[in-house]
Amino acid sequence: MGKRDCLQRRSFPTVWSVFFRGGISSCQLSIHCLLCTKSAWAVTERGMMVKVDRLSYNFGAYWALKDVSFSLGKGEFVFLTGHSGAGKTTLLRLLYGALPVTRGRATVAGLQLNTLKKRHIPQLRRKVGVVFQDFKILSKRTVFDNVAMALEVRGMPRTHLERRVRAIIRAMGLETKSYSTCERLSGGEQQRVAIARSMVANPELILADEPTGNLDFDLTMHLMEIFKQFHTYGTSVIMRRTAAKCWNACRMRG
Repeated sequence: MGKRDCLQRRSFPTVWSVFFRGGISSCQLSIHCLLCTKSAWAVTERGMMVKVDRLSYNFGAYWALKDVSFSLGKGEFVFLTGHSGAGKTTLLRLLYGALPVTRGRATVAGLQLNTLKKRHIPQLRRKVGVVFQDFKILSKRTVFDNVAMALEVRGMPRTHLERRVRAIIRAMGLETKSYSTCERLSGGEQQRVAIARSMVANPELILADEPTGNLDFDLTMHLMEIFKQFHTYGTSVIMRRTAAKCWNACRMRG
């Protein structure tokens, strides 16, 4: 592969790593640079979850992203890795509509972001679950309330809502903390609340910004198994990870 190739295949099935080598220099991301057969990895428009074409974004004179292109099929799992300032978080913010797409084109879950109106962003958020680096949970509300919020805005009947919320809270190992306010939780517990909230509505795509950054290795492995289960059922995942811990956890039972 040439030096501009930024997508590499690993041994874990349908998992790819996207390496950002620097925000200011252009980085072409394309499945065509992979060491694989075209028939196995060609993705049609119908089977596309994310398509990014020559996407650029700048903060004043600094280019966080420049001419980035890549495609993600439905059910694929991607890691974003790179040094601080390489543009990983900026890319995720663009993909869930927190930043406007003004240069290049991006399509997520069938929605064209460069033409998406602000009033239609909730439609995007119903299809995309986001795990924020800074959690963005409501500290004065309980664990149950924080997780349930993702279903309440969708109008889910209360009986179904309670069953699903209790199931994901149990999977996260937070059952005994269900009615504790989040301000009383540790950083790792708050992070698990954020992950539970992103998954409870069964999104088509999960964008995870350092989802295991404050967790120990054993808990990281447990949560990676949960991400893998969602992936097995067809959810696409884009996960930002700076260190190798997340990748090692993902390979452990591959």
